[in-house]
Amino acid sequence: MNRRFLTLGTGALALAGFGAGALLWPGTDLAGPVPAGQDDRFVRPHSPVIGKRDAAVTLVEFFDPSCEACRAFHPLLNRMLAQHAGHLRMVLRYAPFHEGSDEAVRILEAARLQDRFEPVLDALFARQPDWAMHGAPDLEAAWRIAGIAGLDLPRARRDARRPEIGRVLAIDGEDLQALQVRQTPTFFVNGKPLLSFGPRQLYELILSEIEATG
Repeated sequence: MNRRFLTLGTGALALAGFGAGALLWPGTDLAGPVPAGQDDRFVRPHSPVIGKRDAAVTLVEFFDPSCEACRAFHPLLNRMLAQHAGHLRMVLRYAPFHEGSDEAVRILEAARLQDRFEPVLDALFARQPDWAMHGAPDLEAAWRIAGIAGLDLPRARRDARRPEIGRVLAIDGEDLQALQVRQTPTFFVNGKPLLSFGPRQLYELILSEIEATG
């Protein structure tokens, strides 16, 4: 699909305070479907959830696998999750604004079916410059990268065409419109939007919500 909205550049991430060294996701599992009663515009039952299922604070990120700013935020979010394990969970929502990003989402969703979501997400971000060239994405390279990350490619290519993955893309697209998400990454913390963009502002909002729910 054509790029339709503004994607923030990595220059916005120059604020100090978190460090940008490569970090692994904290030792948590994808939590699977959210509990009953939490299906809304921010969190859907199909949404990948990283962190403790009953964490008091929910960080929702609308992200695009092709987005440079999303890639830059990736290790920073890891650190936030590691620092506040038990208090913070992250819900990932798809915002495939760049050309070819919908196929990258299909790769990620196929990886979920093999319990390889996190390794494949890490790999696609780590090697994003190799496949996510704007205007000319190399999606076969994205598939190869996913295979190197441990994905069973023949099975994943079949799974990626499942109708339910198309429905995930459709629902997330509807929620993008309803929440007026027009750039990536876009964050909400317990339903509150991040009004001033930046890693420090995000961290401060998370801390305020942790304190409020403590």
